Amino acid sequence: MAALALAVDARPYVVANRRASSVVLPSICFTFGIVLAWGFVPALAVQLAAMAIAGVRMRQSPRRALHLAGQHAVALAGAAAVAALAGLHVGAQPHWDDALLTVAAAAAWIGARTGLDALFARCLSAGRRRRRVQRWGLELFATAALLLLGPVVLAAAQVGLALVPLVLLALHAVHRMVRSAGEYERAARVDSLTGLPNRRALQTSVAERDAARGLHRPERGLALLLLDLDRFRTVNDALGHTTGDRLLVEVARRLAAVVPSHDLVVRLGGDEFAVLATRVDGPAAARRLAAHLAEELGRPFALDGLPIDVSASIGIALQGERGGDGASLLRQAEAAMYDAKERGDHVAIYARDTEHHTSDLALLADLRRAVQADPGSDPAADGITVYYQPQIAVATGELVGVEALLRWRHPVRGMVGPSELLRVAEQTPVMRLLTSRVLREVVAQLGAWRAAGRPLRASVNVSVRDLHAADIAVEIDTLLHRYDVPPDLLQLEITESALMADPHRVLDTITRLDRMGVAISLDDFGTGYSSLQHLRRLPFAEVKIDRSFVLGMAADRGDAAIVRSVIALADSLGLRVVAEGVEDERTWRLLAAAGCHAAQGWFHARPMPAPDLAVWLSRYRPLRPGREPGALAVPTS
Repeated sequence: MAALALAVDARPYVVANRRASSVVLPSICFTFGIVLAWGFVPALAVQLAAMAIAGVRMRQSPRRALHLAGQHAVALAGAAAVAALAGLHVGAQPHWDDALLTVAAAAAWIGARTGLDALFARCLSAGRRRRRVQRWGLELFATAALLLLGPVVLAAAQVGLALVPLVLLALHAVHRMVRSAGEYERAARVDSLTGLPNRRALQTSVAERDAARGLHRPERGLALLLLDLDRFRTVNDALGHTTGDRLLVEVARRLAAVVPSHDLVVRLGGDEFAVLATRVDGPAAARRLAAHLAEELGRPFALDGLPIDVSASIGIALQGERGGDGASLLRQAEAAMYDAKERGDHVAIYARDTEHHTSDLALLADLRRAVQADPGSDPAADGITVYYQPQIAVATGELVGVEALLRWRHPVRGMVGPSELLRVAEQTPVMRLLTSRVLREVVAQLGAWRAAGRPLRASVNVSVRDLHAADIAVEIDTLLHRYDVPPDLLQLEITESALMADPHRVLDTITRLDRMGVAISLDDFGTGYSSLQHLRRLPFAEVKIDRSFVLGMAADRGDAAIVRSVIALADSLGLRVVAEGVEDERTWRLLAAAGCHAAQGWFHARPMPAPDLAVWLSRYRPLRPGREPGALAVPTS
């Protein structure tokens, strides 16, 4: 038993992600059996000899070795006391009461060592805030397994010594369990691509460092610097994801090389990195560190002989007097980083006025839940509603169509404005979900109007993300057949910015929709940078003049000239022209004189839900330009 104890401690078990004190000696399996059979003194002698071997193997300091020896001596004493008081003696044929007493002795062993460790830690932390002692289940389980294996070895030895070496297989199984658990724990805290700690390790480190600061906090505090690489997507698109991954590895190496050893470099995911600085003397010091990191990243990276320039937007969050967890510190640094991107600056420090980015993320999450929720019998139960604004023929005053406009009433914030809704959702997958929701409701409403004998054409706004989706044409075709709606009653509006984002890819989708009979309108014309050749080459049916020109045409000669030019150009190409933002009679008369086909704005009607539109239609009487001003009042709901 003693020889096996000395042999197995040549490979002690070190529990992953713990301090050096968190070591499990496999020799306790044999020394626990010795204490049950031969008493405390021989067990202690064998344990100390085995620990000497383990100490040499792990290169422990004398102080550390004495501390570990004291723990195991007290643990063996506790087990020996229980065995002596109960008169426990494990023989070749143990009884049930022997098994229960063995468990009690093992519990005394664990309790004595844990109690001494806690007492020692409390003495060391006198005068400071006591640090919470975390006990991992893995360490406890491995210790208990080794202790309870000792009496089994002892009983097997009394049957025949040839059975004792077989226990080495069980010890190897415990060793593999601890090692596998350690590897799993390490993988959960380390980024697989760069080898840097990950988000989970960052949060743990913030919590541990905050707890270690004690009641008397030092002047130097924690600062979290969040780095987001600029234009990294361009590298992936131009050189491929393999080169992009290599660039991330090189960025990680450079950051790890320039950051002091007492700080932590983390990869959060994608092209985001973070540095947890632990000795920061305030915002000025944090800015200096951020400037140093930006300067280091500004040196080109050489990949396959090609120099690649990298820059980063850095957001800084300083831990306050009350501390804070890693999640809140990370949110603040992220808000500061987005603020730096918006201002075109490389570095920004978190302030209360940067919270709108966090607010946007919360709003987007609420919007996603609303879109994905099952509305049941009431489509507007989630607050998402489609409003319709009439489009009036300028020459005759007849209603020629409506534009579908999305509205969302947030349960807490109330009605969310269209511009804010578009800003939050346009560049995310939620936009595609919203478009599908609007298309479904609008086509269903077109079917209902058609069945009621009042067919109307409705325009729906779509984003560049929608046009890049290969299935949008199939989706629209399915909806039109489901609700028995002719294709010419549906029109899609795209902006110039969406057109210019990827003209060739957008052209494929537009062509498919045009062949189906769905008309395409170019929205906000005049505000983008598209070439006029797109009006000639792409299958547009309509051009909408942006409201910024229409609103000012009655008072500004330049705006009026632009509006007349657009109308003349579209007319020569055989396109309809719709003017947005018509809010007064004079503007309406000027549009009529210029030959504009249709007008849309508050002069005729505001956007309204479908039931209110039905009431408005029942009261509306077409009006032609040239009537007396007093007769131009349009009744509204």
